[in-house]
Amino acid sequence: MKKVEVTARVPGNEKKGTKELGPATVMVDYAETLEEAKSMYGEEAILSNAFANWKVTLQSAIRSALKQGLSQKDIQAKLGDAKMGVALRTSTKVDPETAWLAKYQAATPEERKKMREELERKAAALD
Repeated sequence: MKKVEVTARVPGNEKKGTKELGPATVMVDYAETLEEAKSMYGEEAILSNAFANWKVTLQSAIRSALKQGLSQKDIQAKLGDAKMGVALRTSTKVDPETAWLAKYQAATPEERKKMREELERKAAALD
């Protein structure tokens, strides 16, 4: 076991008028092997934490795929064989039209208007 220093801060946000908080640092016991971790925390805690973190990783990949305009079927194909601890595949071909339509669907009315205007300008430049 070793002591590990963990530091965090809350970033400020000018738009929301909030200032940065911290940083703050804590020293914690840190297992150096899986066996040591099991004796310190127990298998259930280790598995629970591991799967909670993996779920966040998968959710992030799903959000990214949705932003790319991928369908449920495509997302399943991309992530269905994911394995914890193995980097997810990131290279997926995206249909530009599908991605544009997904972005358009998620846009506000003002953003949609700008997107249509930009599309018309680009189309006119090609004619």
